[in-house]
Amino acid sequence: MPLTPTALAHADDLADFVAASPSSYHAAAEVARRLEATGFRRLEEGEAWEISSGARYVVVRDGAAIAWTVPADATAITPAHILGAHTDSPGFKLKPQPTTGSSGWLQAAVEVYGGPLLNSWLDRELRLAGRLALSDGRVVLADTGALLRLPQLAVHLDREANTGLALDKQFQTQPVWGLGDPTQNDILAELAVSAGVSASDIRGYDVVIADSARGAVFGKDDAFFASGRLDDLASVHAGVVALAAHQTESGPIAVLAAFDHEELGSGSRSGAAGPFLEDVLERVYAGLGADSSARRRAYSSSWCLSSDVGHSVHPNYAAKHDPVVHPVLGSGPILKLNANQRYATDAIGGAAWSAWCDAAGVRAQEFVSNNNVPCGSTIGPITATRLGIRTVDVGIPILSMHSARELAGVSDLHDLARVAGAFFAG
Repeated sequence: MPLTPTALAHADDLADFVAASPSSYHAAAEVARRLEATGFRRLEEGEAWEISSGARYVVVRDGAAIAWTVPADATAITPAHILGAHTDSPGFKLKPQPTTGSSGWLQAAVEVYGGPLLNSWLDRELRLAGRLALSDGRVVLADTGALLRLPQLAVHLDREANTGLALDKQFQTQPVWGLGDPTQNDILAELAVSAGVSASDIRGYDVVIADSARGAVFGKDDAFFASGRLDDLASVHAGVVALAAHQTESGPIAVLAAFDHEELGSGSRSGAAGPFLEDVLERVYAGLGADSSARRRAYSSSWCLSSDVGHSVHPNYAAKHDPVVHPVLGSGPILKLNANQRYATDAIGGAAWSAWCDAAGVRAQEFVSNNNVPCGSTIGPITATRLGIRTVDVGIPILSMHSARELAGVSDLHDLARVAGAFFAG
């Protein structure tokens, strides 16, 4: 079925969003930039907050961002509708003493971050991006653009490459970025130039490697969208789009919580297992006159929609999936279920998800794992455990999850934003 111009425009805007978000720090900054451009007020954690009814706010903590709108008729027990997602993606992170090399090549010393599909990073133009902590106390973002490559060994030199290529994480994942003597060159200087600072002023850094290619629409009827970091910038972007368009006259407090470090288990001050969301909600409700009891009353009728990508059925590996439940690209967002609480969805949450999809005019699918292939987990169970807020795990189906370049359905991307809008409306 041909796609609507709105769905195609959404995919193009997502490509811009991903391009502007090569690291979690860039993603959080881009969330704030986009929302500030639509009237959200940027708050700083170290300042006193004055929360006003009918207002819109955003706050950034490291590589995480939380934004919310307060309805004009908000009270101390108004519930919150929270869309949770994450800003980080699996890949590689720059190590200390990062400039290495051999045999006339300059290389970057990197550490594996999360669980990437290592082979997918071969033979791509890669960029370095992240934050630099400077000697004067400033923290700046840096992005080199295309600079590095992980070149694959030619098949002539590895006749077994097509029968089972397995990369050594230490010795075969160090990308090249130039030619020369590593004692006479410094990859931090490349980062410094991109940030407009001096390399001698860099005192610390959190820098990752990201695919530099722009997202692209392709396939019959423009059905497919391929891009790096769809896990989980597709959900973050959907939340930004929906929240920016959300009206604040009445309804719940609409919240977008984009956390960092989900790929590592979320255990950080900016991850879902940390205190960031709870800190923000306490301050928001205090601004509305709520004491602890009133806030807990509000939580009792609140919802969290934990949005992260899930697996579409793979046509070449159908046996890896449940024999009956086969979500596929282009057939709508997915409701994620797991008997062992790897996802937080229950019957009541599933019914609520169905109602939000109906309100948005969006068809949806279900996802459950093959019993012999256990699924991963998300921020959903973590948020439900920390706050006691009823949580539903959802997302979009994709192929090539944790690849350097993942594959989604264009219509699903737009539909997720539409359901997010219905969710924020109540």
